[in-house]
Amino acid sequence: MSTPPRGDAMTTAVNWNDPLTEAEIAEVVALVGADPRIGKRPRYWGIAVEEGLARALAPGQGRPVRLVVMNPDEHAAWEVAAWTSGTDRQASLVSWTPVDSRRPGVSSEEARTVAQACRDDAAFQAALAKRGITDVSLVWVDPESITGFEPEDLSDRRLSWGTVWHRVSEDDNGYARPVAGLVPIIDLETLEVVRIEDHGVLPMATETGNYRSGTWGPDRQVAPLEIIQPEGPGFAIDGQVVTWQNWSFRVGFTHREGLVLHDVTYHDGDESRPVLRRAAVSEMYVPYLDSDPTAYRKNFFDWGEYGAGPLTASLELGCDCLGEIRYFDAAVLNGHGQARTIKNAICLHEEDFSILWKHVNTRTGEADVRRSRRLVISFFATVANYDYGFYWSFYQDGMIDLEIKLTGVMSVSGIDDGQTPRYGRLVAPNVQAPNHQHYFGLRLDMGVDGPVNRLYEIHAEVEEDEELNPYGNACRMVRTPITTEAQAARNTNPAKATHWLVESSTRTNRYGDQTGYRLTLPNTARLFAKPGSVVERKAPFVAKQLWATPYDPAQRFIAGEYPNQAPLGEDGITAWQQADRSLDGAELVLWPVVGVHHDPRPEEWPIMAVHRIGMRLEPDGFFDRNPSLDLPAPRRHAAGTDDTCCH
Repeated sequence: MSTPPRGDAMTTAVNWNDPLTEAEIAEVVALVGADPRIGKRPRYWGIAVEEGLARALAPGQGRPVRLVVMNPDEHAAWEVAAWTSGTDRQASLVSWTPVDSRRPGVSSEEARTVAQACRDDAAFQAALAKRGITDVSLVWVDPESITGFEPEDLSDRRLSWGTVWHRVSEDDNGYARPVAGLVPIIDLETLEVVRIEDHGVLPMATETGNYRSGTWGPDRQVAPLEIIQPEGPGFAIDGQVVTWQNWSFRVGFTHREGLVLHDVTYHDGDESRPVLRRAAVSEMYVPYLDSDPTAYRKNFFDWGEYGAGPLTASLELGCDCLGEIRYFDAAVLNGHGQARTIKNAICLHEEDFSILWKHVNTRTGEADVRRSRRLVISFFATVANYDYGFYWSFYQDGMIDLEIKLTGVMSVSGIDDGQTPRYGRLVAPNVQAPNHQHYFGLRLDMGVDGPVNRLYEIHAEVEEDEELNPYGNACRMVRTPITTEAQAARNTNPAKATHWLVESSTRTNRYGDQTGYRLTLPNTARLFAKPGSVVERKAPFVAKQLWATPYDPAQRFIAGEYPNQAPLGEDGITAWQQADRSLDGAELVLWPVVGVHHDPRPEEWPIMAVHRIGMRLEPDGFFDRNPSLDLPAPRRHAAGTDDTCCH
C-alpha cells in the first residue's frame, strides 16, 4: 500500500526536508511559466529545496526552492529562486540567476524529442538505409553526454551525441542490436543533427536479445516461497518519518539524487542519539574503456547529466519487493514543466537476514542464537539500458549499510565477422560488450552523537619493536587524525585493514573513548585510463575512495553543480578541497566512492543478473557493549510447536 497523502502542500505544514509535492512544484512552475523571458518552448531541469536555507525553518512557513529553466531559442538558462506557499505566505519568485556558460542536464522528455529529430533527419535516414534499415520507427536513439568530446567548432552549443539501436519488431530488445559505426551529433536546443559520423557499415546482430519468459525454452519449475508477517510489519510510518525497533529516520527525495535519508537516529533506552544528518547517492560515473568509434565517448554522470529522480521506477509487490511492503510516492518535475507523481517510488520492508549471533556451550550443550532482521528502504533507477537498485539497510546491532544492485542490459557495440574484441567480450554474434566501470559518489552528512565530529584513518601495522614483539606476532591499529581537507583525500587498502572512524567531539563511552562510527568500503576500483585523458579529467574524484569537507550548503554534489559540458575539473570535490579547510571539530561531510570494474561475461547476456557492491557503517565505541542483547530468542516453528528455541 502507498502511504497516505500528506494533503495539499499549499495549506498543510510540511517538514523542510520532506519531498516536494506535486502542488508545490506546480505552483512554482506556474509563476515561472508566466515570465516572458522563458520563451515559447521552455525546457526544465529539476526543482529542489534549498536545504541550506530551509533547515532553519519551522513547519508551515513555506520552503525556499531552486528551479532550473531554459529558453532554447535564446541559448539561455536560469536558476530561479522561489518560495512555495505556507500558512502565512503566497508562493513567490525571488531571483533569476543566469546559468551562463554552464549547461543544465538532459530530461527524459528532451531525450525523446532528440531521438525523433534524428529519425526525421534525411542524412540520418540515408546512413540507416546503407545498413538496410528503412523503417526508422524501429530505430532507437539514446542522446548521450558529450562532455569533454565536443567538436571544437561546435563547443559553444549545448550538444549530445547518439547511440543508435535497431529493432526487427516492436517488442524486440533494441539494446541487443547496435547500429555500428553511426554517430549523430545533435544540437539540443535547435534539435538539428549538426554532424553525422559514419565509420563504416558492419553486419547487424542476427540473434534475438529478448529475455522474456519462453524465449530460450520452457520456464523451470520453482516451488512457491511466501513471506508473511501475520501481525503486520514491525515498523511504523508517520508522514515521512519511519520508526523501527531502535531506529528512526525521515524519507526524502530529490530530482538529482532520488532517495535521501534525513535525521538518522538510534534510540538508546530513553535517549535519542543522532548518527547521520543526511545520506544519499550524490553521483554516478560510468566510463567505458574502449576506443571503438561508437563507444569511446561513453562516460556519463548519470545523476548530474540526467537526474536520478525522474528516472526512478515504480515498484511492484511480488516483483520488486516481497512481504509486508509499504511504499512512498515521489513527485518530480519533467522536462516540459509538468509535475508528475511516481507511484511506489520507494519501497520499505523488513527482511530476515540469517544469524545475528550464535554460540554453543559444548560443556553444557546449551546453544544461544539470535536471528538478524533488517529494515530495508530502497529505490530503482533505470538509465536507458542499465537498472540500478539502491538499498539502505538498518540492523539490530546498530549497523547501517548501502547495497547497490546493478542489473539491466549491458551497453554493447557492433563487431565485424571473425573479429575478436580487444577491449571487451563477445556476447552474441556481431555484438561486443566493452570493458567499463561504475563509480558511485556518496554523500554522508555525519552527526555522530551531535553535529560536530572528528575523522580518523585506521590501519594495521606489525609491531617493529622487537622488545615489544619478541614472538613476531604483535599487531597494532594505527590511528591517524584527518584534520584538513588536503589530508582527506584517502585510498582504502584491504591489505592493511584500512577503514575510517567518525568520532563525536563531545561524548565518551565508559572506557573514556569518544563514541564513534566506523566506515568500511569493501568495493573499490582503479580507473584504467591514462592521466590527462578526458575520462580521467572529467571525474577526478574517482581517484580516491574517501573525501571529506566541512558542511557548506552550496557544495551539494561531488561532481559539481552542472557537470554537463562543464570545464573539466573546475567544480566538485577536487576543486573544493583546494581551500584546505579545517576538519577538526567540523560539521563533517564524508564523500565515499564505491566502485566496480566490469569485465563482461557471456552469462550476463542478454540481461545481467544483479551484481552487488556497497559500503558499511558500524558502531565503533558508540555503545558500551553489544546493543542487540535485548533481542528475544527465536521461536521454533516445527509442526505442532511454537515455543522458544536456541536458548
